[in-house]
Amino acid sequence: MKTVFLNAAKLDFDNKLDFSQLAKLTTVTKYAASSDQEILERVKDQNIVVTKELPVGKDLILQFPPSVKLICEAGTGYNNIDLAAAREKNITVCNVPGYSTEAVAQLAITFMLSLSASLPQQQLMLNQKNYDNFTKHLMVPHFEILNKTLGIIGSGSIGQQVIKVALALGMNILVYNRTHKLWNDPKIKSVSLEELLKQSDFISLHCPLTADTKHIINKDKLSIMKPSAFVINTSRGALIKETDLIEALQAGKIAGAGLDVQDPEPPELDNPLFAMKNVILTPHIGWKPFEARQRLINMMAGNIEAFIQGKPVNVVS
Repeated sequence: MKTVFLNAAKLDFDNKLDFSQLAKLTTVTKYAASSDQEILERVKDQNIVVTKELPVGKDLILQFPPSVKLICEAGTGYNNIDLAAAREKNITVCNVPGYSTEAVAQLAITFMLSLSASLPQQQLMLNQKNYDNFTKHLMVPHFEILNKTLGIIGSGSIGQQVIKVALALGMNILVYNRTHKLWNDPKIKSVSLEELLKQSDFISLHCPLTADTKHIINKDKLSIMKPSAFVINTSRGALIKETDLIEALQAGKIAGAGLDVQDPEPPELDNPLFAMKNVILTPHIGWKPFEARQRLINMMAGNIEAFIQGKPVNVVS
């Protein structure tokens, strides 16, 4: 079997990852990045195509040679791959769920803790040689998250891990899913989206990007949040209508945001979010700890081994 990784540098950007488990199963050819034309050249005679958030649309997939039998997305989200086109070509598509659950949840909690202590503002003041927090009194908001309400939109594996940590920190949890779920813990309650937005001190997004969830947070939804509320997004940028969020932040309609994902990525360098003192902006790092990336490689090897054995797992199409 032959495998080509079309944009390995997206995953192995520091050249520290060990691909030996994968190499035991198949001949592996890695490319740092690939243009559309290079993709078509590089999939020739290959059986397995690996991508990491690389757009692989209908026009490309329909030109794939018959040798390609599996597309493995090296990550959880797979909206970058045209599943209908893959089905038309009888190509199986699989993903790697769960590899970054702890890492992404850790970042979401980090955002909440940092925003509760106004750490972005405090660091900005120091960078500007403003030492008033030291020489006068605390000049920025600072509050406990104990007994605060966390709204979770989407309680999959990452959402549940965030809930687990938030409960340990003494938070109350409201959850919105498309299907109502009962919880055994009295501190967790399933509610409507509107109730969650109205009551939560922090709103953390953990749902996939679909036609139904695109811009699930928009001007109307932002308008019913508390002025003291913070929005956390470690999932997909387009879950939030960014222009509406910027407007709400500029008008003081909500207190701030922690955003590991944007729409588009990377943001334009003149994006107002970069300059906002009440916003933490990171370049989609939730999945990027070394441990999570190595776990991804090993789990991807498991996907490919199962496929070779005729028992595919984590199939999304």
